[in-house]
Amino acid sequence: MNPIFDWFFQQYQNVPTHIVILEIAGVSFGLLSAWFSKQDNILIYPTGILSTAIFVYILWFYDLLGDLVINAYYFSMSIYGWYIWTRKVDAEHYTPITKTTSKEKQISIFIFVGTLIFIYVIYEIFDKWDSWTAYVDTLTTAIFFVAMWLLARKKLENWTFLLVGNVISLPLYFYKGLIFTSFQFLLFVIISIYGYRAWKKNLNKPETSLLN
Repeated sequence: MNPIFDWFFQQYQNVPTHIVILEIAGVSFGLLSAWFSKQDNILIYPTGILSTAIFVYILWFYDLLGDLVINAYYFSMSIYGWYIWTRKVDAEHYTPITKTTSKEKQISIFIFVGTLIFIYVIYEIFDKWDSWTAYVDTLTTAIFFVAMWLLARKKLENWTFLLVGNVISLPLYFYKGLIFTSFQFLLFVIISIYGYRAWKKNLNKPETSLLN
């Protein structure tokens, strides 16, 4: 067999079959959610919630506590975002894509710093500072917390935070042996770039449909 395939499947040699299956399913729903996000389509939320539920279990299995909290947080942000996205600004139009205000930038900083402190406390409580991945995990958690809040608010800048978080997460999951997930983050990087461009074209334009 090709050495690349040998190496690839060797990463899953000691991984339970159900974890591999769940990872593939979670990645699939995650990619669908990211694509719907780029399209500014409300289906981002049901597909994202399914992916989130799967990865909460997988991340608990791999002791990636920060990213586990990300997914739990994403669930609550999905409910909030679902409400914001479906809220009408008038009789025919839904909430448009906009840029962050000064107040929202301040809130973003508060979320970022607050998350760093929160995840630090979690790792301290569970004594999980046993690898450099814990420090990277803490940083990406803070980045994604801000990104998810901005996404729920339909703010253009969410793509910038997502791009940075995805770039950092790609090697992290590759190192952890979650190859399918690292490939997902590679695609997320590409989607983040195109998502920013697509949203920028529709900036400040109220929409009449959520299923574009």
